[in-house]
Amino acid sequence: MLNAKLPRKRNIAQGLLRNEAGDVLLCELTYKSEWDLPGGVVDPMESPAACVVREISEELGAAVNVEGLVAVNWLPPWRGWDDAVLFLFDLGTVPGDFTAGLTLSRRELKAVHWVAPADIGAHVAPYTARMLEQILEGERTAYLPYFENSDVPGSML
Repeated sequence: MLNAKLPRKRNIAQGLLRNEAGDVLLCELTYKSEWDLPGGVVDPMESPAACVVREISEELGAAVNVEGLVAVNWLPPWRGWDDAVLFLFDLGTVPGDFTAGLTLSRRELKAVHWVAPADIGAHVAPYTARMLEQILEGERTAYLPYFENSDVPGSML
């Protein structure tokens, strides 16, 4: 089989969710000191967009819609992990009380926090801080093209 001889890469899908004040939702994790955006590792045969929706449902107990692809970020090996490709999706803007209705997966999450863009760097890994700084400063008006099997997924139409 061809796959047996080709390298495999870990894919990560995360979501950028903001409240009406422009704060970003960050997750305080049980397994590392840095906070992170909601999301996780893409399962085999799962698309990155489907992954971020699934992960947020499992870990936060919330339903979200993917509005578009904000960034693709290659990550070098880090803390024993091989390199990875991170897909960051815009999940839109929600009311500030969005977090009150969440049911957190306590196995993975200690808490969630709305964080002002200027304060993000104090809580996240350096690569996440650099990525978010560039994205939030740029305030993109258009999304990167994102296809699944050469089609635009239904929630992004």
